[in-house]
Amino acid sequence: MGPETTFRWWRAGDLDGFFGLFVDNLIQLLLIVALCSGLLGLSSNLVYGRILPGVAVSLLAGNLFYALQAQALARRTHSRHVTALPYGVNTVSLFAYVLFVMLPVVRATNDPEQAWRAGLAACLGSGLIELAGAFVAAFVKRITPRAALLATLAGIALTFISMDFCFRIFADPLIGIAPLAIILLQYVGRLRLPANLPAGLVAIVVGTALAWGLGRMDGAALATALHITVEPPRPYLRDLAAAGGSLFTFLPVVLPMGLFNLIGSLQNLESAEAAGDAYPVAPSLAANGFGSCLAACFGSCFPTTIYIGHPGWKGMGAGAGYSVANGVVVTLLCCLGLVGAVAALIPIEAGAAILLWIGITIGAQAFQTVPRDHAPAVVVGFFPALAAWGLLMLQSGLHGAGTTVAAVGLDTLAAQLPIRGMIALSQGFIFTSMVLAAMAVGLVERRYRVAAGWAVAAALLSATGLIHGFTLAAAGITNAYGPATTWPFVVGYGLAAASFAFLGRRRRDQE
Repeated sequence: MGPETTFRWWRAGDLDGFFGLFVDNLIQLLLIVALCSGLLGLSSNLVYGRILPGVAVSLLAGNLFYALQAQALARRTHSRHVTALPYGVNTVSLFAYVLFVMLPVVRATNDPEQAWRAGLAACLGSGLIELAGAFVAAFVKRITPRAALLATLAGIALTFISMDFCFRIFADPLIGIAPLAIILLQYVGRLRLPANLPAGLVAIVVGTALAWGLGRMDGAALATALHITVEPPRPYLRDLAAAGGSLFTFLPVVLPMGLFNLIGSLQNLESAEAAGDAYPVAPSLAANGFGSCLAACFGSCFPTTIYIGHPGWKGMGAGAGYSVANGVVVTLLCCLGLVGAVAALIPIEAGAAILLWIGITIGAQAFQTVPRDHAPAVVVGFFPALAAWGLLMLQSGLHGAGTTVAAVGLDTLAAQLPIRGMIALSQGFIFTSMVLAAMAVGLVERRYRVAAGWAVAAALLSATGLIHGFTLAAAGITNAYGPATTWPFVVGYGLAAASFAFLGRRRRDQE
């Protein structure tokens, strides 16, 4: 059978894959509406007329590209089952640009339009960083152990993805547990449902029916949201050009966000390769960066990214159709003003089980696809993500109580938990996780010079402030660049590098 006949645009698992990716993207859209309208005070015209149509352009272009890329890979490798890379809005950048770019402009100028333009400039800057980094990322991938790349993803998947949806399921077990049981039955128990119904669809339907039957949903809210308002995407190049100076003003925020997005996407490519789909690095990451640039040009302030979860969607049997369907449906919702209507119709708990399963799959992959003796290195890589997630929980709790870390004070919090260590480990945690896990792999393999090299890399990153550097601000915790606040880490990693090199050489001399 020739390669042209082995590829199918729609597979049995694409429906489950679509629901999982769609729910994830829907949450990002709801966050954009809530933060831009509630926190920033942007008008409906800005949010629904400019930002969401811009998001639609970037997601449609990216999803179509990655679907076509999957088709090309299937034909090149003669594989019957290739899964497209999942794609959507970057959650970390979404919060960072709202809190540390757009909110300061609103407070300083009381001008939502200017805040929106500053967000466009930040989004463009992130895309340009990703575009430039796409051509050096292949080298980083070659020198970095798989355990180091996958450990970061697993840490993020088990904390920022799985735990949130796990909490949602058990916060309302009457709605959440039945869909979870359906997902586990098929994807853990490997038992197909009657009539080969897709578990994701059944889980969504069951969860939605339970929510409406138990009176958890608001019919009036659905009726209010269920109206069509056509908002076609438009380019905003003049607004983007007028905001050029904002890019340099907020470079301390944009630079780490762009780098984190680049490294995170690279790790997702490694995860896809470990699952059997080896996509080329440069075009995959360049398309990701181009998507962020396209978003900025059409009115969105929020960069896009290759999502975590490829192994989960591949395990569901999804191919390329789920990606195309996601791009088309999200585009229709954003351009017809129906984002709120879907949120009023389908509870998040109904789709939470699908995304919990994605996190479980990625956590398992980090151990299943690396050499068995690298497992300790994977665990070492979990700690920075755990610290970042713990800090997010702490900040969310304080925010709910009407205060912040800065208002309470580090000394007060330090009496209850080692808050300074938690914050330092969380800053730049994607880099820290990768470096610490790679260092541990070097030690496991008794390649002490390699371990010393990664310790030197950690010292250099600390000196720049990309990892461990932080300062307290009214809006939250931000990066602090330069060695002024991170010099103890520079010294500590330097001593570790010297120890690895000296003791490793001594051992070789003895042998």
